[in-house]
Amino acid sequence: MAGRFAPRPTPTTARGGHVVVPAGVPRPAAAPGRQRTWTPPGPLDLGLVLGPLRRGPADPTFRATPDGSVWRASRTPLGPGTLRVALRDGVAEAEAWGPGAEWLLDQLPELLGSLDDPDAFEPRHRLVALARHRRPGLRLTRTGLVLESLIPSILEQKVTTDEAYRAWRLLVRKFGEPAPGPAPGRMHVMPAPRTWALIPSWDWHRAGVDNKRASTILRAVRVAARLEQAVGMEPAEAQARLEVVPGIGPWTSAETVQRSHGAADSVTVGDLHLPGIVGYALAGDRDADDSVMLSLLQPYAGQRHRAARLILLSGCAPPRRAPRMRRGDIGRL
Repeated sequence: MAGRFAPRPTPTTARGGHVVVPAGVPRPAAAPGRQRTWTPPGPLDLGLVLGPLRRGPADPTFRATPDGSVWRASRTPLGPGTLRVALRDGVAEAEAWGPGAEWLLDQLPELLGSLDDPDAFEPRHRLVALARHRRPGLRLTRTGLVLESLIPSILEQKVTTDEAYRAWRLLVRKFGEPAPGPAPGRMHVMPAPRTWALIPSWDWHRAGVDNKRASTILRAVRVAARLEQAVGMEPAEAQARLEVVPGIGPWTSAETVQRSHGAADSVTVGDLHLPGIVGYALAGDRDADDSVMLSLLQPYAGQRHRAARLILLSGCAPPRRAPRMRRGDIGRL
């Protein structure tokens, strides 16, 4: 119920939630990689900052381990790489392996929110102010990688969270490559653009991905280099470039730049749940649509994504009044 329990993992809350990073149990020594430390300018919560990058609890590219570390396997401009990040006495300690190790360490501050400015946000509602007070370590991550956020966002179009996460897991494990270095078991780097383009139609089907979403991914990977160039653009311009690809609309482009650019104002429109959650939290209107949501978030212009994220983290959501959306699996047909 709203205010007592966290909302069930709808597509929006699952992506915008908080990954639980254990306090820290010593981990056996592993082969050393390249290392770097970085001291954040303020409070930092790894679970809050990196949580939106996890696509489900069994995401093969993301892992939170009992020693308090967060592991990510990424395909960088220099090749595949594995990054391990942990907080020790307020200092971020990172280690990386693989051809992309140097790139991942160079990007570490941005990944942990160095370009984000939480002080620019001014709460206008008591609920938002309380959520911010309770989550002082929230910063918006910037991965600097477009495709690794775009493809799973396409998989999440108009299906349940479980279906999308299952598809991502199956495709990455089958067509990706094992993460470099001593990564926890079964971690994989997502496939290269050419590999995505060569996935047979029957494997898309077995993963539960319909032809519309598969075709959108195929169109995107054919222009992967042009899409990755969008990382150097302003978020609005980057969204416009992504939406040139048929099948990519405002929902998908916003979900992408929120992660690739750390876009504080790119609010997700077209979501099944977010307008009702925002409307209920700020105005008691569980039937709010996108126009009402945008009107309610107008006082946060420039920081609307952060405001929506804090509302999701507050746990204030309308009680359910209908059965959950049925999970389908076209792979069984």
